[in-house]
Amino acid sequence: MKSTHRAPLISSSSSSSSNSFVSRLLLLLTLLPVSLACLAFILQWRGGGLADPASASVATSVPGGVGSDLNHEVFPGMETVSSVSPKAHQSSSSDCSNLARSSSPSFPYYGDWKFGVDASLKPKICITTSTSAGLDQILPWMFYHKVLGVSTFFLFVEGKAATPSISKVLESIPGVKVIYRTKELEEKQAKSRIWNETWLSSFFYKPCNYELFVKQSLNMEMAIVMARDAGMDWILHLDTDELIYPAGAREYSLRRLLLDVPPNVDMVIFPNYESSVERDDIKDPFTEVSMFKKNYDHLPKDTYFGMYKEATRNNPNYFLTYGNGKSVARVQDHLRPNGAHRWHNYMKTPNEIKLEEAAVLHYTYAKFSDLTSRRDRCGCKPTKEDVKRCFMLDFDRSAFIIASTATEDEMISWYREHVVWGDKEVKMKLLRKGILTRIYSPMVVIQALKESGVFSSVVSSASSNLSKKQFLASMHKGNSSGTTDSESLPLKDKESQGISARHLLGTESAVPPLSPPGMEHARFVTED
Repeated sequence: MKSTHRAPLISSSSSSSSNSFVSRLLLLLTLLPVSLACLAFILQWRGGGLADPASASVATSVPGGVGSDLNHEVFPGMETVSSVSPKAHQSSSSDCSNLARSSSPSFPYYGDWKFGVDASLKPKICITTSTSAGLDQILPWMFYHKVLGVSTFFLFVEGKAATPSISKVLESIPGVKVIYRTKELEEKQAKSRIWNETWLSSFFYKPCNYELFVKQSLNMEMAIVMARDAGMDWILHLDTDELIYPAGAREYSLRRLLLDVPPNVDMVIFPNYESSVERDDIKDPFTEVSMFKKNYDHLPKDTYFGMYKEATRNNPNYFLTYGNGKSVARVQDHLRPNGAHRWHNYMKTPNEIKLEEAAVLHYTYAKFSDLTSRRDRCGCKPTKEDVKRCFMLDFDRSAFIIASTATEDEMISWYREHVVWGDKEVKMKLLRKGILTRIYSPMVVIQALKESGVFSSVVSSASSNLSKKQFLASMHKGNSSGTTDSESLPLKDKESQGISARHLLGTESAVPPLSPPGMEHARFVTED
């Protein structure tokens, strides 16, 4: 009987113990997340509300924030604005004052615009160009390439670029050599080696684009000598409406890209992409244009020819202007230019490679004003026959005729039809197919340089450091070299005087700007 009374007591005690354990477990599970939340709050409070540097809003300079993935892309020489001293912020120009507190990427040249480059860094890269542009185009172009690792620039200037207000700024920048188109320079080039060889002679004594092509080639020949004397490893000819896009490199750097090139390679070809504007009111292409048409060499051939009609939009060719890219050459003995797009060697056929990802971004006809500015640089008659003497490419010829004969409203209408990509449906189709692509990196870099006050620092420093003597000297140079692009080379006079026999150098002519393949080439192309 006693045992029958003890069983319920044992059962009751066991049940009470089980309930107590469950209660404690529930209490623990309740307190644990509360405790963790309190700990997180304390840690956040002690952090003083500092933002994560990785979340710096680079995308604010990209329309629609589409380029937010660029927040994590590190460009050589970049640092966050928070690491720049307050003194540097105070030195910003007034037009950048509202951006001084931005968290966008900046560069160490914020307080030292001179962009000092370590002399021991290899390879040493120089760019040569022939330009008549203003500072609004030259400075962003130049400092963008300084960010990429270019240390030296040989600027052959004339027209606007040769005026004292611009040339004095350019001359004040370390690593920049300014060469003026003077009578002395033209006389020197008239005695140059390539002027007396046949491979370039078919471009002589013709106006406009042909004349510019000859000038560029003669300037490139001089730049090779200067590059060798300066100890450069690579030389690149680039116009001031072109930017190198070093895709495929381990970092956003032209230096890194060329460092990986095998030592037996003499020339590296960068296929060009062409700007595809989406508005007719672009003012600053480098910071407003993000859409580009890809090169034939970077597309599957069935895609290129399959979408050729939609991509061309009744224009003469797939690209508005040239499609054969630009090249960088290793500085070595017997190097010579082979037109503005290629290099050659007197003693051998250069070993060349073509890059599969990197490109030259060509901002052509990106502004509506480009129509009239090209017209004003050339004195040809706006007829189909005469423009053939002046321009090598079909679209340039058509654009010149329109700019010379149409009213302002007619020009805008033509520009929208042939240049501006306004049809969203076609645009999205070509973007999906890969014909068009979005590239934001140059936009981000140049916008960051602007916000950091680099360009305004260059101008203000040049103004304050230029002495009266220097200013008068620059005035003299500007007056003696203030030629325009439309002026003919004095070298033309030699045609009537009789030129000594030119040296026959092979049978090939210089490589001119060439249009991409048209539909007539489709049946000759087979997929590898």
